[in-house]
Amino acid sequence: MLLRRTLPELNENHVLPLQKELTGAVTYLATQRAFLFPNGSRIKLGYCDREADVFQYQGQEYDVIGLEEATHFTETQMQFLTTCNRSVRTDFSPRMYYTCNPGGVGHAWVKRLFIDRDYRNCERAEDYVFIPARVTDNPVLLETNPQYLETLENLPEHLKKAYLDGNWDVLEGQFFPEFDRSVHVVRPTRLPMEWKRFRAMDWGYNDPCCVLWFAVAPEGKLYVYRELYLRKTLSSEIARRVKQLSEGERIAYTTASPDAWQQRGLKGLEGESIAEVFSHNGVPLLPADNARIPGWQRVREALAKQPDGAPELFIFETCRNLIRTLPQLTFDTRDAEDVSDACEDHAPEALRYGLMSRPRPAPEEKRKRPYRYDPLAGTPQFSPGFYGL
Repeated sequence: MLLRRTLPELNENHVLPLQKELTGAVTYLATQRAFLFPNGSRIKLGYCDREADVFQYQGQEYDVIGLEEATHFTETQMQFLTTCNRSVRTDFSPRMYYTCNPGGVGHAWVKRLFIDRDYRNCERAEDYVFIPARVTDNPVLLETNPQYLETLENLPEHLKKAYLDGNWDVLEGQFFPEFDRSVHVVRPTRLPMEWKRFRAMDWGYNDPCCVLWFAVAPEGKLYVYRELYLRKTLSSEIARRVKQLSEGERIAYTTASPDAWQQRGLKGLEGESIAEVFSHNGVPLLPADNARIPGWQRVREALAKQPDGAPELFIFETCRNLIRTLPQLTFDTRDAEDVSDACEDHAPEALRYGLMSRPRPAPEEKRKRPYRYDPLAGTPQFSPGFYGL
């Protein structure tokens, strides 16, 4: 079965071309949108314009399913169609083929499976193969229509990166077009122990909890060198894992989302806050600066090129969830300065907290002013004139 998202796309790109190409060799049944071959095989054509259109294929069985422009299909549609990809044949293994470009409603699931190779539940890496193809890989097209390359060159920047360069880290409405995997993502390396290190956490239980580790180079460059990304995990266990992963390192502080200080339980019978649990398990927390607009602007500045031609921020390639979700953030339709709340933003939130916690330069005598932390008070206690750690 071969599918497109809409019926007009199906007719223009498949029905009419196949009728022309297969005339005299096969029979086309217009009422079934199927090409019948003399040996009993057939090519069934279909579409899924609305989300619920996939249910018209429920209970059907197809050896091969192809999604043309797969990023036009939602992940829910794709997952349902996989239930139709089965066969009783013993000489053939059912399979699905996807062709697509970056962008579209299905951008995230295609990128997760084939670019990031981030697998969940029973998904297996060996079941997914990605074959990249750019316009320069099609010499026939370039020979017969050389102007097409110029057409792609003249597209808006985000479309040019997607369609000409095959860049899956760009999409329409992308909040951080400054992010460039080839620039910001680096191979892990041993960082000098004397570099200042700190952590930032976006708390969550049902939603993922993300902890990021930062190191600051002497010239001010920042490296995110470790990531912990957990769902449905108790705060005490996360604190234990954080402490275990940081063994042997000198961590200056850990900043966390303000909800870690929310009191839990009935009024007058409040239990420990998340921050208190972390403190009792050896990981004291500082409330993060949760100003969203300045925070996202701070991230943007860290991603942008500095006077030396390089960005301020680098991310180890082992921080997979930060690398996966940062380029997928899109604009809030109600506030062009903020990120849409429909995005998976837990790792970027931790990044924002970490960047907003960076100490500002201050005179040496002011840096030496004392600081103390009282976990029972729920907030950090600063001495007058304190400028940073």
